[in-house]
Amino acid sequence: MGVANVGYKDVNLYTAKQLVANQEDTTLPLTRTPLFELAQQLKARLTSFGGWEMPVQFVGISHEHEAVRNTAGMFDISHMGKFTLQGKDLISQLQSLVPSDLSRLQSGQAQYTLLLNPQAGIIDDIIFYYQGEDSSGEQQGVMIVNAATTSKDKEWILKHLNSDEVKFQDISSEKVLIAIQGPKASSYLQPFVQEDLTPIKAFGHLEATVLDKPAFIARTGYTGEDGFEVMVDPDVGVQLWQNLLNAGVVPCGLGARDTLRLEAAMALYGQDIDETTTPLEAGLGWVVHLDTKGDFIGRSILEHQKAAGTARRLVGLQMQGRNIARHGYQVLSTGVVVGEITSGTLSPTLSYPIALAYVPTQIAVVGQQLEIEIRGKAYPAVVVKRPFYRSTNR
Repeated sequence: MGVANVGYKDVNLYTAKQLVANQEDTTLPLTRTPLFELAQQLKARLTSFGGWEMPVQFVGISHEHEAVRNTAGMFDISHMGKFTLQGKDLISQLQSLVPSDLSRLQSGQAQYTLLLNPQAGIIDDIIFYYQGEDSSGEQQGVMIVNAATTSKDKEWILKHLNSDEVKFQDISSEKVLIAIQGPKASSYLQPFVQEDLTPIKAFGHLEATVLDKPAFIARTGYTGEDGFEVMVDPDVGVQLWQNLLNAGVVPCGLGARDTLRLEAAMALYGQDIDETTTPLEAGLGWVVHLDTKGDFIGRSILEHQKAAGTARRLVGLQMQGRNIARHGYQVLSTGVVVGEITSGTLSPTLSYPIALAYVPTQIAVVGQQLEIEIRGKAYPAVVVKRPFYRSTNR
């Protein structure tokens, strides 16, 4: 169906269905987070996602998207994998698993990075939060990973860490994780937090007190806006969600999370990046620190790609009309198939269709004219700078 003939509600519902279809694994029993009943009470539209039964929308994707861009919205992201790690040589052990130089981290800082296979393919994208040393001199950290890859990541990490030197704990099922995102996120969250949130910088974090109970708070998110991710025990999470809801924070589902992250050109694992894509192909070269760290899994491949260049690159596309480029649609150049759309939607903020796609490096330049095949017809698109949207509130 053409965008010109439908409203945002229909378009974004299509986006949500596409997102779910791309992530769904019907072989897994559905798991529910501790906040599931609250979503049911709010009559959220529920769906399966990576083995979880999750809200895809509450009132509506466009409304939820707008709330995050203008005020504040909250997401139940308790399905994400959550690991704690501790050991005297924790950082040096993790250095071999990621292309980023974790030795640069100070206590209270975090690094977005990647787990790579020997071919430099992306096993997962993760965030590592360094918590410094405890009283016995052991380094500590928290790692958040994608829901659908939690088991795979855990197996990979344990395989490559020395269990005699590093204590690894999977706390995924023990904690609730709530993301409060938007320009007013801080003012909404602060009344329930004992510590002052103001000094926390982007990718900063601390152990805090939420509703008089221990919590982990990070100034991170997946929306392109300012915001926080709060990890607490389930009973505290339920209470915090209800308090934020009563305060006026808009509950949001996976649909808005997808449109928000795409406007910010943030990669979705399983669509924009996977084990067949490398960081340099995906435009994630900024997390690859070849000059400041030693050997790591996949390094030789990345060294070669940096020297010789990559054959393809992930680019941002803006449709030159109202037709939407969806995941899996073919990208054409002068009538020849040169790539495939990985993510695409009608941007609620920008009011035009945007997409991500891998294309040959020689045409991965801003201003390049391309076409997208939609139901047998070719529609014009142009390569544009990423991100599509940049918040002025951060």
